[in-house]
Amino acid sequence: MPQPLRIAIAACEPSGDMLGGELMRAIQARTGAVAFTGIAGPGMRAAGCQTLIESEQLSVMGLFEVLFQLPRLLGLRRRIIRQLLDNPPDLFIGIDAPDFNFAVEQRLKKSGIPVVHYISPSVWAWREYRVRRIARCVDLMLTLLPFEKAFYQRHDIAVEYVGHPLADLIPEQPDRNTARSKLDIADNQPCIVLLPGSRMSEVRRLLPVFLETARRLVRTHQPLSLLMVAATAEISAYMRQNIPPQLDICILEGDAQSAMSAANAALVASGTATLECLLSKCPMVVAYIMHPASFFIARRLLTVPYVSLPNHLAGRQIVPEYLQQSATPENLCRALTELLDNPDVQRAQTECFYEIHKQLRHSASDRAAAIILKQWSFHADNHQPA
Repeated sequence: MPQPLRIAIAACEPSGDMLGGELMRAIQARTGAVAFTGIAGPGMRAAGCQTLIESEQLSVMGLFEVLFQLPRLLGLRRRIIRQLLDNPPDLFIGIDAPDFNFAVEQRLKKSGIPVVHYISPSVWAWREYRVRRIARCVDLMLTLLPFEKAFYQRHDIAVEYVGHPLADLIPEQPDRNTARSKLDIADNQPCIVLLPGSRMSEVRRLLPVFLETARRLVRTHQPLSLLMVAATAEISAYMRQNIPPQLDICILEGDAQSAMSAANAALVASGTATLECLLSKCPMVVAYIMHPASFFIARRLLTVPYVSLPNHLAGRQIVPEYLQQSATPENLCRALTELLDNPDVQRAQTECFYEIHKQLRHSASDRAAAIILKQWSFHADNHQPA
């Protein structure tokens, strides 16, 4: 009797967990005979992944921040490699988290286990030399952004562009009225959403600046609704402890898209949330603060002029970016005021957002599942066919 396909899958942070859950469901829809195991967060656990390590244990951001956690992270990596070599899967899918997953993938590929990496690291933006290692780690790279495919083809690495799953999940036309009604915000009331990151290390650095920016905006824009999104219950508790009593902020746990759809503008940490804002058609100002030593190194390795995804995808600066010393309440308040008060500035951003959304919408999870199952069929003919 045919055995189910056994897929090991690893996502080490919230954005990867969300995409991993969608990919798992797309694979399951194409073949019921599949068992998933690996590194999973709540989204992948809900999709049926047998968890060897919880992804929450691996979510750390920043070069120097990682150094402080390095012994623990290396121990977890050795553990997952040992478990997968002792009980080899038919296929391994690493989702994002290249610094963790590539070491796992290289060991598994060397042992004969086929490897797919889903979500390219930004090798086209910085540390391009990593592409040589990628060639040793993966059998197939699946990219979410259109310009990444040509980059890998130039380096003779098997690659497919699948589009971005978020572009499929988020409607092209956001329902602003429903979002505002859900959050009890009047139609004519200006609203700002604060998104200071999905990791505690990010939130600790950005929250004081974001809160002071909000305090200044409240002084000049009355009435003003303030929303803030917390990725986890732990982050939500931290936010509540640090919001000054004079600021009335509604904290939402995990409902970023409603907040983005309802808001007139967002103050957002650079990362996946900027793409969510773009797809939700929420005008934004981007900010980021790293450990100074991490930023010193990152700046010297960067080969592109922008850090935020909307600007990369547009090929020009469509959203303001404020990094490190420039991410001050004065600068952020000024930029957000321009978004709130100037419809032309808002329109310039959102018109570009609509164009990018259409480019990224390709039924990505289903497309990736079809490619992965085709790749698997060459290696696991003894399994039940998809």
